[in-house]
Amino acid sequence: MKALSIRQPWIWAFLHAGKDVENRSWRTTYRGPLLLHASKTFDLQGKRWIQDTMGIKVPGNLPRGGIVARGRLVNCVEAMNSPWFFGPWGLVITEVEPVQFYNCVGRLGLFNAPDQGVLPL
Repeated sequence: MKALSIRQPWIWAFLHAGKDVENRSWRTTYRGPLLLHASKTFDLQGKRWIQDTMGIKVPGNLPRGGIVARGRLVNCVEAMNSPWFFGPWGLVITEVEPVQFYNCVGRLGLFNAPDQGVLPL
């Protein structure tokens, strides 16, 4: 199954703060189911931005280093009316839901990952 590595707390924002787009420097033609992989690196500046700009408190201990959610990649856009869009490309991801965490090595770009029969929590 296709997967995308995203640093925390951005996956948390998809699940709990209404985030609807993942910003990238590249575009994709892929559309369909997508596993969300939480990379091992934490984005402290991202946490500050979410808290300061969106006014949402982000928890400190978020799962990293594996698959934490699944969703559907429905579009790749150059512009979007969303406070979460910074571009230059935005991967529009819908139907995001948490799954039982499992370890998985992430990669750059979209990559194939075992789905391990992921079920929503």
